[in-house]
Amino acid sequence: MRARPSPDCAPLANGPAGGGGRVHTHADGSTHAHASGTTGLKWALALTLAFFFAEVIGGWLANSLALLADAGHMLTDVGALALSLFVAWFSRQPGTPSKTFGYLRWEILAAFLNGAILLVVSAGIVWEAIGRLRHPEPIQSGLMLVVASGGLVVNIIAARLLHEGASGSLNVRGAYLHVLSDLLGSVAAIIAALAVRYQGWTIADPIASMVMTLLIVRGAWALVRESVDVLLEAVPPHISLDAVRAAIAGVPGVCSVHDLHVWTVTSGMVAMSAHVVVPAPADHPAALEQVRAAMARFGIHHVTVQIEGQELADCIPNR
Repeated sequence: MRARPSPDCAPLANGPAGGGGRVHTHADGSTHAHASGTTGLKWALALTLAFFFAEVIGGWLANSLALLADAGHMLTDVGALALSLFVAWFSRQPGTPSKTFGYLRWEILAAFLNGAILLVVSAGIVWEAIGRLRHPEPIQSGLMLVVASGGLVVNIIAARLLHEGASGSLNVRGAYLHVLSDLLGSVAAIIAALAVRYQGWTIADPIASMVMTLLIVRGAWALVRESVDVLLEAVPPHISLDAVRAAIAGVPGVCSVHDLHVWTVTSGMVAMSAHVVVPAPADHPAALEQVRAAMARFGIHHVTVQIEGQELADCIPNR
C-alpha cells in the first residue's frame, strides 16, 4: 500500500492485534524544490528567448556554425525552460482518486524529454560540423565574437538563476543542463572566433562546435539515465538496499524482512515498503517506530511497513 505524502500526516499503526499491522510515515521534505526553482526558470526563460533571436541573426550574418549550433541549443533551451516551468506548476496540482500521487512524475518525464532532445540536437550538430571540416566556409569572426560574448553573459546569468534549484529537482536540472550547454557553446564560439580572426583557422569553428557538443552529451546522457531509473522505480543510487535491509533486520524483535522495495517517487521523495516479521505481538509498536527512525537516517520519510506475526516467522525467508 502506498499513500501520497502529506506534511500533516502523523505515523499511523493498525495495532498489533491479529499478529500484524502497518505504519505509514510521510514528510514534506523540501516541498520538492519546485517553488525555489520557479522564479529562476521564469527569468532564465525570458533572457534565453530574447538572446535566441540575436544569436540566430548574428550566426547567419557571420556564417558561423558554432554560433548557429549555440542558437540551436538555445532554441531547445527555450522549449526546455518553458516545459520545466509548466511542469513545476503542474506537478504541484493535488492528487485525485485515480492519481493518488498527483502529477509529481511529470517532472521526471520533463527531465527525460530535455535530456533526449539534447542528445538528438547534439547528433545533428556533429553531423553538420563534419561537413564543415570537409568544406570550410568563410566566417565573419568579428561579429561572431561579439554575439558569442553576449551569449556567454546571458548564459552565465541564467545558469546562476537555476543553479540552486538544480540540486533538488530533476526537472530544473534538465533546464540547467540546457543552459549550461549553451554556456559551454558560447565559450567554444569565442575561442573559435579568436582562432579565425587572428590565425585564420576556419576549421576552428566546426571543431569548437564538436567539442562543445561532446561535452554536452555526457550530462544529457546522465540525465536521461537517471530519469529512466526513476520511472522504472529503481533503487536510488545513493541508497544501498542491503544496508536498508540490515537496518530493519537489526531492530529488536524483528525476525526477518521480505518484499523490500525502495524507489524514488520524484526528486527529493524516496519511498520504502516492506513486510517485517515480528513474532511477539507486544514488540509490534516499538518495532514500527524504530523502523521508521532507521529509515529517516537514510533520508527515507515515505515509509510503509506491514508487520507480520508468529504464524509467518518460520515460513517467510529473509529476502
